[in-house]
Amino acid sequence: MIRESAIENVYLAKGNTDLRKSIDGLSILVQESFHLDPFSPCLFVFCNRKRDKLKILHWEYNGFWLYYKRLEKGTFQWPKAHNDAPSLKISRRQLNWLLDGLSLEQREAHRAVKARTLI
Repeated sequence: MIRESAIENVYLAKGNTDLRKSIDGLSILVQESFHLDPFSPCLFVFCNRKRDKLKILHWEYNGFWLYYKRLEKGTFQWPKAHNDAPSLKISRRQLNWLLDGLSLEQREAHRAVKARTLI
């Protein structure tokens, strides 16, 4: 289970990924394409060509988690691979939007508010 407090960053693989890859293949992609450490406390998210399936790779203490989601209807609003960067760093909030079928850029969402002290 994903523990939100243990997650530092979320990275999306832009474009599509061959989801026949399992833990070893995806962790190699993280190392060689993203130039990141798959053992870091991050989520690495991959989507297939049809944009109806995704996998999330996550290292926790002594092993990898591999989460898999298949949509029965509809597609994920996945970013296209149109520039040189193979990955895109997003917030946990943006990941939740994506998993709910929404765009990464929600114009209607409430902006983050920082608490002020009264002193």
